[in-house]
Amino acid sequence: MKKADELRRHLRQGKVYRRSDLEEYSNSIDRHLCILVKEGVLQKIAPGMYYHPKETVFGAVPPDEETLVRSFLKDDRFLVTSPNVYNSLGVGTTQLYNKRVVYNHKRHGEYMLGNKNFTFLKKPHFPRQVTPEFLMVDLVNNVDTLAENKTMVLSKVADKVQQMDRKKLARAVKEYGTSRTQKLFDHGGWLSA
Repeated sequence: MKKADELRRHLRQGKVYRRSDLEEYSNSIDRHLCILVKEGVLQKIAPGMYYHPKETVFGAVPPDEETLVRSFLKDDRFLVTSPNVYNSLGVGTTQLYNKRVVYNHKRHGEYMLGNKNFTFLKKPHFPRQVTPEFLMVDLVNNVDTLAENKTMVLSKVADKVQQMDRKKLARAVKEYGTSRTQKLFDHGGWLSA
């Protein structure tokens, strides 16, 4: 039990750990992790990932999405977004989705982290932060996956483009747009009007 106490001393509240991060503090890491999970000191949030909950007067605080994703990817280069953000563009999208999308350079697929489902999409290029121009391009990239009427949304996108910074939007289309999206913006004349 003393070795489990040794491991416990190295834990900080609110931090997500990978199994490999804790191996140096235990000669029987799996057994000690199991003990700490049973005691409630750690929560297993994914295979090989553990969270030491931060306690408040209201109880344990779950880990934030950025911390979860950063630990899962072992990388800071990612962008967490959701189709819900498209609603801020004013192009007729109103649906609410229970979906988190993570653009990154390492993983592709659906993963459950800390009781939240994430869709990881491996992309060569994405911005560090969401901008209106990126959102517009991302919406057109993903318009087929939305519940709204595709024709109506694309019509409103064509109108909205006229109110946006065309240089920034053209750069975003070139950097982040799929070939189909680039054709829509170029051949649709959305950027030249």
